[in-house]
Amino acid sequence: MSTNIRGRVVLGVVLALIGLPLLLALGESVAFYGANRSDASFVSSGEQREYNVHVPPGHDRAKPTPLVISLHGAAMWGAAQAVTSEWNRVADANGFIVVYPTGVNSNGPRIWREDQSAGLAKDVRFIADLIDTLRAAYNVDPERIYANGLSNGGGMSFALSCLMPDRLAAVGMVGAAQLVPFAWCPDHHAMPMIDFHGTADSAAPYGGGKTWVAPKPFPNVRSFAAQWAARNRCAPTPSDTTITTDVTRRAYIHCDQDASVVLYTIQGGGHTWPGGGYLPEWFAGRTTQSIDASSLMWAFFREHRRTALQSESPATSRGRPLSRNSTGVTR
Repeated sequence: MSTNIRGRVVLGVVLALIGLPLLLALGESVAFYGANRSDASFVSSGEQREYNVHVPPGHDRAKPTPLVISLHGAAMWGAAQAVTSEWNRVADANGFIVVYPTGVNSNGPRIWREDQSAGLAKDVRFIADLIDTLRAAYNVDPERIYANGLSNGGGMSFALSCLMPDRLAAVGMVGAAQLVPFAWCPDHHAMPMIDFHGTADSAAPYGGGKTWVAPKPFPNVRSFAAQWAARNRCAPTPSDTTITTDVTRRAYIHCDQDASVVLYTIQGGGHTWPGGGYLPEWFAGRTTQSIDASSLMWAFFREHRRTALQSESPATSRGRPLSRNSTGVTR
């Protein structure tokens, strides 16, 4: 074999070895995009907004169906929340629709703008528009619409309970990164709430305080649950139950409109979704498999329908009117 021929063969082998990882990486990128792209989008408040929706097999469009809205954490997106929470599995077993909206990219990672800004008003409007969009496409039961979220999405669920009490029957939070004080909540209708939080959460500490996540301090989780119970006018003394070796349950009952408040505390749990999909332990901490947050949340949700005091009127059928209130946030 001549030197020129040998050179071309060696060059071909080198290029093949270099190109193979690139092709594999390209293939992985295409697969990742395919698995994580949004199902649909529409324009809300002048912004293109995306979401993923899951309809259970055998869905009967003639039958009013509950809707669960699940909000991702900061730097995540709708399809990632589906994998983390595993709500689809619970939806298929119980026959409800679940939707995963995606936050906005505000010159950085995708987030929910639960920061008392005009952006919060746009996010609230987006969720209201999303509900209307799904009600037009499916037979969604307006008395059984629920919101929940992880981290930043959990904090947004609190904001929705305050700004959209006429659209939601109950809310849930997991490792909620709560950025606005409870006193900010402009609406004090009783709203059922279920919360899951790990004691070793380094992003949103169980005991409260500042972290690298945000410049504002996070509230103490037990104090936050007690404030919510006061909002719902529950009996002041909660009942505590040991569920497993690493999980305890605190429940506030005898509340106005039967709007109970439940807090699951995971000993040694991280900034993760109990019983949910994999999150890297080196970053998020331990994920307990002792309980299934989505199944427990659904069991809580199905006990609650929107009450007469929460019922929507024509004036609020697309969410509460957005106006400037005394706290400075656009509603």
